[in-house]
Amino acid sequence: PEQPGPMRERLGAGFDRFVAVADKTDAEIAALMRELGIDIAVDLMGHAPAARTGIFARRAAPIQVNYLGYAGTVGADYVDYIVADRFVIPQDDERFYAEKVVCLPDTCVATDARREISTRVWSRAEAGLPEQGVVFCAFAAVHKIQPAVFAVWMRLLRGVPGSVLWLSEANEAARGNLAREAAALGIEPGRLIFAPRLERNADHLARLRLADIALDTPDCNARASAADALWAGVPVVTVAGRAFAGRVAGSLLRAVGMPELVAPTLGEYETLALDIATHPDLLARLAAKLEQNRHTHPLFDTARLARHLDAAYVEMWERARRGAGPEGFSVKPIG
Repeated sequence: PEQPGPMRERLGAGFDRFVAVADKTDAEIAALMRELGIDIAVDLMGHAPAARTGIFARRAAPIQVNYLGYAGTVGADYVDYIVADRFVIPQDDERFYAEKVVCLPDTCVATDARREISTRVWSRAEAGLPEQGVVFCAFAAVHKIQPAVFAVWMRLLRGVPGSVLWLSEANEAARGNLAREAAALGIEPGRLIFAPRLERNADHLARLRLADIALDTPDCNARASAADALWAGVPVVTVAGRAFAGRVAGSLLRAVGMPELVAPTLGEYETLALDIATHPDLLARLAAKLEQNRHTHPLFDTARLARHLDAAYVEMWERARRGAGPEGFSVKPIG
């Protein structure tokens, strides 16, 4: 949809031609794409809300790709490829995907190295946080919080005196439900702190630096919020799940050179988070390592990812020009 603003302007300026089609039907958009001679159509939504899968079902382009917006297979024969990496889709799991798997060498998750972090220095009091104690944060969408991981979080609060859990401000019903569940698990609901939404992402990133440890949600990982935490310099603890959606944060951490924060099980995730929270020297070492690595490792090297995507799309198109059908492949590291 048309949403005026800085990002819309940036996107519009980033292409030789930008065509707004929000007012057109799927059939009209597919016809227009064929008329324009589009070679590769990239679906950034899959089966997510407000998706336009009807465009792709009409074969709007000779090559159609599932990328980034939907952490799983579309399950349709009209999508030729899915762009991934070897961590989010291990080789043995390729058989579960309708698409042919194209693996980028670092991570398939796009990040923006130009994102501004506000110069504002937040105090804990301004953010509604206690002056002392460990701040765990979990800014993923509340629907990703499952009972098992919430129970782990409450045990962490019990095991780290004075600590709090900092969450994104959700709707009133969700806040009430989480508070009641905390109380049922023996934790004072006041130790759950809800952060109101800020208009500017740069201000959110600056405020996020008040957190000590970011806790991921298993099965359906944080993605944007995990990248936010890492860009702000906050170590993220995650679990390597079984499916794409549960392995994204692990992909991020590997690409920033911190695979030691990817636990293999929920139990080890709890042990790891508790160990970091109760050993200030370990937390300080991890924070220092992240501060260095976020400037030197591939995760936030946007241009490097762009080169790998370019190479992936060229290979897809070269195969089509030769008359070969879609086939999975891995992109070699470039620069």
